[in-house]
This record gives sequence, structure tokens and C-alpha cells, in this order.
Amino acid sequence: MSFHSTAAQLVNLAEAEGGRHESLNPAVTGGAALVILLLMLWITTRFNRDR
Repeated sequence: MSFHSTAAQLVNLAEAEGGRHESLNPAVTGGAALVILLLMLWITTRFNRDR
């Protein structure tokens, strides 16, 4: 099975399901991603003491 046929099947499945899940709020998802990335940045800078 090639990549293109697999990708086409996934696109068809997403279109059949409506493409979006009603419980996923883009603002909450983006805000949570931002908080997680900022937390990871803070942790990285705390442990990088050799500079």
C-alpha cells in the first residue's frame, strides 16, 4: 500500500466524519499547547546552567 493511497483513505475518513470534533475548541487547544511549550522552555533554561 502506497503513501498516497493511505493518505487518500485518511482524507476520505476525515471528510466522512465531518473533519472536526465538536469537543475540540481551537482556542483551548492552542492555549494549552502554548502553556506546555512555555513550560518546556522554562525547564530547559533552568537546567542549562553552563552558559
